[in-house]
Amino acid sequence: MPNSPAVDTQVAVVGGGPVGTLLARELALLGVDVTVLEKLSSPDGFSKAGTLHARTAQTLHRRGLLEAVQPGPPAPPVGLGRVPFHFSGMFDLDLGRVVTEGPVMVGSPQAWAQEVFAAEAERLGARIRRGRELVGLDEEPDAMRLTVRGPGGATETLRASWVVGADGARSAVRRLTGIPFTGTPARVGALIGEVRLLDPARAPQGWQRNPRGWTLVWLNLFGRSRVCTYDFRGPHADRRAPVTLEEFRTEVERIAGHPVPMDSPSGLTRFSDAALQAEYYRVGRVLLAGDAAHVHFPAGGQGVNLGLQDAVNLGWKLAAEVHGWAPPGLLDTYETERAPVAEAVLENVRAQVALMDPDPRMDSLRTLFARMMHFDDVNQYLGGMISGVDVTYDTGGRGDPLAGRFAPDLLLKTGDTLTGLAELLHDARPLLLLLTGSEELRGAAEPWRPRVNVVTATASEPIGTDALLVRPDGYIAWSAPGGAGDADALAGALGCWFGDPA
Repeated sequence: MPNSPAVDTQVAVVGGGPVGTLLARELALLGVDVTVLEKLSSPDGFSKAGTLHARTAQTLHRRGLLEAVQPGPPAPPVGLGRVPFHFSGMFDLDLGRVVTEGPVMVGSPQAWAQEVFAAEAERLGARIRRGRELVGLDEEPDAMRLTVRGPGGATETLRASWVVGADGARSAVRRLTGIPFTGTPARVGALIGEVRLLDPARAPQGWQRNPRGWTLVWLNLFGRSRVCTYDFRGPHADRRAPVTLEEFRTEVERIAGHPVPMDSPSGLTRFSDAALQAEYYRVGRVLLAGDAAHVHFPAGGQGVNLGLQDAVNLGWKLAAEVHGWAPPGLLDTYETERAPVAEAVLENVRAQVALMDPDPRMDSLRTLFARMMHFDDVNQYLGGMISGVDVTYDTGGRGDPLAGRFAPDLLLKTGDTLTGLAELLHDARPLLLLLTGSEELRGAAEPWRPRVNVVTATASEPIGTDALLVRPDGYIAWSAPGGAGDADALAGALGCWFGDPA
């Protein structure tokens, strides 16, 4: 769709991290003219997170991106035994008992995934402009005016119909828009970076807790090891102060209790356990996603997963708004669906930080909690929370047991072809899957054909419905209970989510 003469781009995404680049890819895939503005002149190559949990992996599979974000061999499928994961540094969860589709976890360094998404976005027509810092944001009658500082310090103006802030915890978009960022303040001072350990045999191995704090070491005998420290004595006096190698080494040695020689530092930085959330995700033509909308202590890599799912939830809704067919209120469902998910993550992370307190008085509580995680119900509850597979949305399908749930990757036969449901969502269009060949349902959907893919297929196993209406993000908007009125109910759901066909 061509730009209006009054704007330079339909959507400006501020922030070229994994959330911003995946969102740009989603928008470009749906024919939106999108420009990404990234402050860094080139990627720094440093990954703060490296784990994609099950729901994120399932979501990327529905775009055909899952294999691309794995730099090594593909992750093993489900059903191969116990998959231990931690809650508060206690590795007593078994995510293998929680996840029923696809890999339980995927090793994907954030920097790698980010470049995959960026390359995909550019392939589809998005523009990624690096070395551009947002310094001003002003509302006009039909657009937003962005003032951007370029590599040489000169400023330029960009006009966009919509702006999405995916620019991290210190979001310029959020600050310039005046959206409050509230929650609980920091009480932990943490350091992270990569260093060459000169005596790796004496370095603390893995996750180590003692009364002085925590050290986390991911040992690499052939290069830099990732090292992290948690200091529960209080937050950093200056969160933005540069971290020197001397400070980093001294803190590791203080907690470990013995010398830990190191050199060749990279990516040394500070963080904390502040748990903050934007009070609203949208103001007019401005939206927030990822860390710009929510930040928390990096417990189990939940932050990047939360942000990537923000991007896929928002992308198709914003594209519908840009193309002019979004039903009233569709874009607002981005906040009503995603904000509660973020709030729940912030709560579980606060609980984990409390349990990580190194005070020996916490030892008995940690022991008790670790034993409880072996109970099926506790494992299911915490594992579903960490992996994201417990996420459901209120899609308005009252009395519909499947509405709001994530559609499984059914094996389908269409004619002589076998395919999976996930493959039918690669183009990010809504899918009406007819499992009985109902002409009545097909006729009801006919007016929406320009926006909705209609597929008749036979499923490899019964799922208790004659039809599924699946949103582009993979969640079920409606299912057919089988009976009178199904066609009218389908038309109502199509109109609710995909607008007036006229």
